[in-house]
Amino acid sequence: MSHLVAPSLLSANFLNLEKDIEMLNRSEADWIHLDIMDGVFVPNISFGFPILNLLKKSAKKPLDVHLMIVQPEKFVSEIAATGAYMMNVHYEACTHLHRVVNEIKKHGMKAGVTLNPHTPVLLLEDIINDLDMVLLMSVNPGFGGQKFIENSVEKVEVLKELILRKNTQTLIQVDGGVNLDTGKRLVDAGADVLVAGNFVFAANDPIQTIHELKSL
Repeated sequence: MSHLVAPSLLSANFLNLEKDIEMLNRSEADWIHLDIMDGVFVPNISFGFPILNLLKKSAKKPLDVHLMIVQPEKFVSEIAATGAYMMNVHYEACTHLHRVVNEIKKHGMKAGVTLNPHTPVLLLEDIINDLDMVLLMSVNPGFGGQKFIENSVEKVEVLKELILRKNTQTLIQVDGGVNLDTGKRLVDAGADVLVAGNFVFAANDPIQTIHELKSL
């Protein structure tokens, strides 16, 4: 499978969001990545269900919902109701991760788990076979436009080794500081899905930029 590209709406123009959604619909983007932040788990607040429900009507790409919040298990049914394809929760935010993953799948969504930069991949050893995707944060979560953490490339390699050893089809997604250089190195290391925010939406030609990310 060739790698996927999931532009992060966090970097879109919220004064003209419909225009950016229409651009993504026309582009080669595979998913739309949505970062929901609560100001508690991460030091920022983004957007919530009103935006997700609007996207349900206008977005033609699958919604990849990344919950950077405490107690994400409280919102599984609400996320499912928005038509989300993927619900992604943080390992660090879930005391009973296996239960949360099962609940996500029970509601008809794919289940993803995110690891912060400091969280070791091997902590997923006992649950990797239950996951549709693992998101590795290559910056500290909460804000767009941060510098790429170089150790993330090696972390992708370690995760890929775990996935192959466990003989599972789990996807590897990476978010943070993704551009043509870091994106190429991540794909070469085994990444399946690249999330890009500022690099796409601040570009002179976002559709061409998405094409270039797809072509790595």
